[in-house]
Amino acid sequence: MAPPAAAERERPVAVSVGEAFWVWLRIAALSFGGPAGQIAVMHRVLVEEKRWIGEHRFLHALNYCMLLPGPEAQQLATYIGWLMHKTRGGIIAGGLFILPGIVSIMTLSWIYVIYGQLGIVSALFFGLKAAVLAIVLQAVVRISSRALKNNVMLVMAAAAFLLIFFIGMPFPVIVLAAGLIGYFGGRAGLAVFRVGGGHGAPGGKVVEDAETLLGEELPAHAKVPPLRAIGTAAVWLALWLIPVGVLVFWLGPDNIFSQIATFFSAMAMVTFGGAYAVLAYVAQEAVQSYHWLQPREMLDGLGMAETTPGPLIIVLQFVGFMGAYRDPGMLPPLIAATLGGLLATWVTFIPCFLWIFLGAPFIERLRGNAAVAGALSAITAAVVGVILNLAIWFAIHTIFSAVQPFRAGPIRFDIPVLASVDLWALLLSGASIVAMLRFKAGAIPTLLAASAAGIALHFAGVTTG
Repeated sequence: MAPPAAAERERPVAVSVGEAFWVWLRIAALSFGGPAGQIAVMHRVLVEEKRWIGEHRFLHALNYCMLLPGPEAQQLATYIGWLMHKTRGGIIAGGLFILPGIVSIMTLSWIYVIYGQLGIVSALFFGLKAAVLAIVLQAVVRISSRALKNNVMLVMAAAAFLLIFFIGMPFPVIVLAAGLIGYFGGRAGLAVFRVGGGHGAPGGKVVEDAETLLGEELPAHAKVPPLRAIGTAAVWLALWLIPVGVLVFWLGPDNIFSQIATFFSAMAMVTFGGAYAVLAYVAQEAVQSYHWLQPREMLDGLGMAETTPGPLIIVLQFVGFMGAYRDPGMLPPLIAATLGGLLATWVTFIPCFLWIFLGAPFIERLRGNAAVAGALSAITAAVVGVILNLAIWFAIHTIFSAVQPFRAGPIRFDIPVLASVDLWALLLSGASIVAMLRFKAGAIPTLLAASAAGIALHFAGVTTG
């Protein structure tokens, strides 16, 4: 094979912040399909098409982002934006990545509470949540196929599932334990922990770092003095925690806005593994403890997030919206709901910028670190078990309208009441699962088809939901 032409090997010329803005906006507009699809879009545009960053640096940044709490795709965009144009570039890249989702979810949330009781709207969401079950199951299959490459990883995934499903062990404890095991296993050089990330990068021609705009060099702004790092942490911690403190002091800890601020701030620190994994924990608290919404409403919210651009964790905006809508205090319900949704979004995503701007300069010096890779592998394996728990939780609340709690010592879980099965939900969920897992249908076509089926059942006079 002839060597590539010299022009193809030349590094791209520098791009301005303005030029980068339009590229990041294009990526944001195409960021459908969950983290795997979003990362694939970024890889295609930034690595293959623009050649701003090479394969090795892209994967190194992705691996770090997967170790962080929060949406890895959004944080990856922030990381690369920071590499290219410092803090301003990171804010532009990360901010644009979530902006379409914020606008879309807020619009759909208004429609949901105003028109959600209409038959046709209820039927649409009935079909939507049936397809969501298939999407979550596909996530289990996709991530497990990449993460569970040996018996140790398989055992870690099984242990995570058993602990969270039958005992109710908190998700953060599971993730922390898995990360520590992987860290020390990787540090000891054990081969079983050299598995790699859960989503990985798409296949195709490898673009070498030296052939790209960023090259292989450590950028000057990654050489951060300790005082500057402290200043960076102080700024982003203030943007995050001062509004929380003001709300708690001004309104009291039991006010709905104080609860939203503190609850989602805590979620921002434990949302490892993306939306699928953390939703099991959010549902446990938001549904069972705070009573902000019902299990099926949580499914509706995830369906919204699946069909709009941006990270799936934006579903937390819907949770905050519904919580404030149901407890508006002295405010009109829709105004309170809007503020609650925006507050949940703020405290969810501001920490993402903190993790990147504080940690990225140091992570740039750790390319190929075995201990970090081991922690990543173990966390990803544990997340498989957590997502399987979420899939079963979704299945129970989608297909059955009643459950019976089971308690025996430390073991506690919900058993579905077989007589309460919804045959149409079972049929739609089964068809969606077959479409996605057997015929490899995409998430968006499946969601649209299931929603259309729900509407068709409504016009046929079938009672759904």
